[in-house]
Amino acid sequence: MRREWEEAHTVTEELVEGPPSRRANATLTACPNGNHLWCIGGEFFSEDGKAYFYNDVFRYTPEKDEWRKFVSPTCPGPRSAHAVVSSPAGGGKIFLFGGEFSSLHQNSFHHYGDFWCFNIPTHSWDRIETKIRPSSRSGHRMAVWKQYIVLFGGFYDPGITTRYLNDLWLFDTHEYKWQQIEFRETDNKPSPRSGFSFLPCADGIVLHGGYCKEYAKGKRPVGVMLDDTWLLKIALPNDSADPATPSTPTAGKTKIALPPSTKGAANTISAKWERRKRASDAYAPSLRSGCTMTLWATKGTGVLFGGVTDEDVNEESLESVFWNDLYGYQLIGKGKWMSLALKRPKAKGKTKATKKQAKQVQRVKDRDDDDELENGDDDDNAAHAKQPQTAAKPSQPVNEVGSDDPNLTLPLPRYNAMLSVLRNTLYIYGGIYERGSREYTLDDFYSLQLDKLDKYTCLKKSDVIIPEGEEESSSDEDDSDEDDEDDSDEDEGEGDEDSEEEEEEERARKKRDKKKEKLRSVDVKEDPEEEEEQTVPKEEDIEEVVEQTRDEKDALRLQANAFMGVAKDNTRSAEDVISTPLPGETLAMFYARSREFWSQKAFEGSDNRGKELRRDAFELAKERYAEYKPILAEVEKILAEAGLDEEEMRRGAAGGPPAAGGVGQSRNRR
Repeated sequence: MRREWEEAHTVTEELVEGPPSRRANATLTACPNGNHLWCIGGEFFSEDGKAYFYNDVFRYTPEKDEWRKFVSPTCPGPRSAHAVVSSPAGGGKIFLFGGEFSSLHQNSFHHYGDFWCFNIPTHSWDRIETKIRPSSRSGHRMAVWKQYIVLFGGFYDPGITTRYLNDLWLFDTHEYKWQQIEFRETDNKPSPRSGFSFLPCADGIVLHGGYCKEYAKGKRPVGVMLDDTWLLKIALPNDSADPATPSTPTAGKTKIALPPSTKGAANTISAKWERRKRASDAYAPSLRSGCTMTLWATKGTGVLFGGVTDEDVNEESLESVFWNDLYGYQLIGKGKWMSLALKRPKAKGKTKATKKQAKQVQRVKDRDDDDELENGDDDDNAAHAKQPQTAAKPSQPVNEVGSDDPNLTLPLPRYNAMLSVLRNTLYIYGGIYERGSREYTLDDFYSLQLDKLDKYTCLKKSDVIIPEGEEESSSDEDDSDEDDEDDSDEDEGEGDEDSEEEEEEERARKKRDKKKEKLRSVDVKEDPEEEEEQTVPKEEDIEEVVEQTRDEKDALRLQANAFMGVAKDNTRSAEDVISTPLPGETLAMFYARSREFWSQKAFEGSDNRGKELRRDAFELAKERYAEYKPILAEVEKILAEAGLDEEEMRRGAAGGPPAAGGVGQSRNRR
């Protein structure tokens, strides 16, 4: 058993050239006990409409500017939009919950509901199994507060409407148990949402912003950007900070019993949501989404970068403004926003400068003084916060301040960037940028010293080529004239990458063909006298599928993935849909659903009537079910690996969310 466990948890370590490949909705987490960054998972949607999901683990070491990749047989499945938190306990652990996955051609989609722990010292994964746990979801957030992991919100997309959540869960890292905190309908609490900021502080957890969709009957769904701020106040049973706390629930406060092993007279957790009000004239970022904050622990501050502001004009156009500005939010007290704009270096005058140069230096100094006055008063910066901060062009002489202008180092505007603060340094990796009707997943990597705010350091330039000459908007009306030019430019810029992908697909296809040819050769060598018996599947033959060789299992996995793709095809006939069993269905369930179809088939093929006709119909259904049973078993295994229960299996294989399409329907907006 020990040997089998070690084989399943064997970790291979590989030194890689640079940051992970282009991806979005991954996580970038600071190591709790060391000077490293951990990047996990993510997704990439190529220009040809293919979806790539990852489950790889990367570690970045700033001192060496070095990336390493860790691979283990036991690990979470490929996913994106999951939630991750780190804990210093036991040498350092990273906890991961949920996320989503889509097949290559986006005809199979499901949400994860599994919970994993990554042990930093051993670089190995362990799955945490509990009977009680949050439901499957994406876009949720987690935060660590004392011994608890706090989970809130997210969304679940069964394929018809996106259902946003606002449930609250606690995971005790000592007891390894989940418990849900339930509030009354009259209690004050945040609305359902995803993609929000969720940061711990001394009193509890601070929640800010997020995104959701409003569904009105007879109207198209409309995306809603949120900018409200909440404080989740948590009090433990032995917390004596509030001795006047009553023993019975009060308005907006819920008592949750601890596990039986710790249950006592006063072993209850008190949790209460409080909304933080902000004056209308207070300094704050403009309304936006896709800008989750990361924690600057040494200053007790949340750091926010970028985002996108959408103006949903009508059904055919969506105007968007993308940002690359930086803000800080003080978590203590009542909360306060502040600008983290870069500081311009002071101009160095020369004693023997000419009269013309002296005037230029004076103009630079005057402009610097105005900037310092604006940055010194937060309330006066409210108007400044409403404008996008983009890279400024050097209008001043190069030999004076042009080459030292920190705004020239600003990253490209983007949303859904991956942020992390390690000590006093902010790291920004990737994100999504849109120009015209096209969406670009970025792969650049930046750092910024927050205690200096002097300039951004580009650790890795982006290889993505974005055509110039278009407005920074996703409105089709503005950009329709230049779409063709963009297509040609982008194809030229990404030709090498596409050719590499085609070569990899060709190699994978040849490998599959060899496996299929091998299976066919095995079938030919079988005893011809048994051929007649094998034409009709028997129960004992079906059960033997479990004992297949490795190559046969690989081929079966390919068949299962292909089956899930066909099952999602909306162009299939009603007859094909009815006559095909679904994952999770028993023979009785399948026959009950398709009884009329098989009765008609039996009636057309024989003269039997009554009980004999029903018996013939059942035999036809049984044959079809036996034919698909090995494939269905493999499909169920694939979906079970994703953490789905039986009901979710049937939904997951029979239908899922359609591929994102249309203006303003970007899946990343969720």
